[in-house]
Amino acid sequence: MGQHDTIRTPRAGDLSALTDIIIAALRTVHDPEIPVNIYDLGLIYRIEPNGRGFVEIDMTLTAPGCPVAGEILNWVQNAVSNVEGIDSVKVNLVFDPPWDKSRMSEEAQLELGLV
Repeated sequence: MGQHDTIRTPRAGDLSALTDIIIAALRTVHDPEIPVNIYDLGLIYRIEPNGRGFVEIDMTLTAPGCPVAGEILNWVQNAVSNVEGIDSVKVNLVFDPPWDKSRMSEEAQLELGLV
């Protein structure tokens, strides 16, 4: 059995479940300067799987001059590429709207002592 034999293409109704699995994968990627994952930090603006093995993600950084920007994009691409049913990932780096701490999840804010 080959590597792609187990990959199932989700039906339109399954895209929500696939998005949840992608979010779980994104939560394994952490900002190297802040001990919180990038999803709960609010760095992920859009996740759009097409149901045919492709997903497009819009994300930002906490600061435009982040020295590990390229690495974080690769980490995101690698994490999401490991999701069953995903063959191709496009990660777009966007800065509009700019990130601020209001985008963080309540859990992340609690973890960092902001609330």
